[in-house]
Amino acid sequence: MVTDNDTAVASKGITMANKLRIVGAVLALAGLGFFGAAIFAFTEVQAGQNSLQKFSEAQNVELSYNEDGQLVDRGTVEGAEAILSLLKDDWGYKVVESELDANDPLVNTGTEYMYQMALVAHHTLTGTTTVTLDEDVEYNGETFEAGTYEVATDGKYWADFDRMHPLEGPARAQAWTATAHALMGELGVGSVTASTLKLGLGIVGLIGGLGGLFLVIGGACFWIARDVAPAAANTEVKATAAA
Repeated sequence: MVTDNDTAVASKGITMANKLRIVGAVLALAGLGFFGAAIFAFTEVQAGQNSLQKFSEAQNVELSYNEDGQLVDRGTVEGAEAILSLLKDDWGYKVVESELDANDPLVNTGTEYMYQMALVAHHTLTGTTTVTLDEDVEYNGETFEAGTYEVATDGKYWADFDRMHPLEGPARAQAWTATAHALMGELGVGSVTASTLKLGLGIVGLIGGLGGLFLVIGGACFWIARDVAPAAANTEVKATAAA
């Protein structure tokens, strides 16, 4: 015999199934929205990557590799290793080895841009400049006689030089030229752009993953409702027949 409680349970079951369908539909729509956002974000990232690639091709700056595929600077592996050491050890940059590809020497990835920046800095930091004094100069109790001096940069960055020093002052401007600063600034922009685009791809993946998750949960709600509805309907039919 079917009781009033059975009838109430059946009614609740049908109501629950309908609610699950509604929730499932909302989640599925949200999932489709996330997928749409992911597609839009992906097209924007692709546009940025294409622009960066065109910029790199226009500049046509390439890294140097030997016949064994090893990165070299001025023909030596040791020179490239010194630049990488500056990049990794001194600047703390995380080098992505796969981005240093002998088959694609064009500078168009974050690591390649940063390596090229470190190359400019390395040769500036380890170079020498010629300073000529037309007359004797005394500075901090030390006398510098008139003549020509070879002044080593000695690992000094722009702010490390004593600009009042008769040798360091002129050497600073000769070592850290406007060209060196401009190249490093331009390469820094390229590196940041490449890293931002890579981050953009990660965000695209995250948005797409959320879309997939919402679709799966929405589908699960419909699947559960499919099982709940027949059982509730059977109970309701029995209750009606008994009545």
